[in-house]
Amino acid sequence: MNTIGMVCAVTTFLGVWLGHVAVRWIEPRAVSIRLPAVGFAVCGLILEISALVSSTPAISAALGILGMTTLWDAVEINRQQKRVITGRAPANPANPRHARILSEHPAATMMRWLEREPLGRPLSTEEISAILEAAR
Repeated sequence: MNTIGMVCAVTTFLGVWLGHVAVRWIEPRAVSIRLPAVGFAVCGLILEISALVSSTPAISAALGILGMTTLWDAVEINRQQKRVITGRAPANPANPRHARILSEHPAATMMRWLEREPLGRPLSTEEISAILEAAR
């Protein structure tokens, strides 16, 4: 029985899920995103090298997938900061980097769009402005 396909599927799901959670958890807490980005890149490279030297195909595939998703997280943490700047992700005012973003970029907000009560209809510009003002 060949289980490599299942190993790859589960590893891909877990790698993407864990990477998403890690980026969303680390970015608002990190005073500088350089260290997490470098950390993701180094871990990704270590996993990719491990995949190359592994003699077991299933383990090599799993390590290669985890390595590539971890390398992508190094890019994604920078993209998450851009989402904070544009107001598509909430800023953490307790973080000095985010406090600076909030003061320098008018679109940045502390609003957690996914944690509000939906109205069941499209919002008007005035309603969106009121929600954003309440979040500041």
